[in-house]
Amino acid sequence: MDADYGRNFDAEGKPVSEFEQTLFVLATVISVTEGVRAVVDAGMKAVSPDSGPPLVKDYPEMTYTFGGDNHGLITPPGNLCVGDQLWLVPGHCDPTVNLYDHLIGYQDSKVLAVWPVMARGP
Repeated sequence: MDADYGRNFDAEGKPVSEFEQTLFVLATVISVTEGVRAVVDAGMKAVSPDSGPPLVKDYPEMTYTFGGDNHGLITPPGNLCVGDQLWLVPGHCDPTVNLYDHLIGYQDSKVLAVWPVMARGP
């Protein structure tokens, strides 16, 4: 599931899917302007922009904005510091996966598997 699917609700305002988010892109904070924004090392080469920007997992008050190919902007920066890591929920999973050579399966902070992305590319 991705952020785009997660934005679909039924007439009662409930999510139409019972799936949980399982695809994330790990981003690292590389710069912080206190009270203004944080810059992360994940831009359009890390997360596909075609269905909108990613969400910041566990921080619904934060907004991600694409800052170019290699960077993203997080506002407000809250208490983020250089070196902090954030899990981004891609706007669209398919073209985001296409940007990577491998997917890493993990649970409880342990790597369980590394899967090659065999059909990637244009």
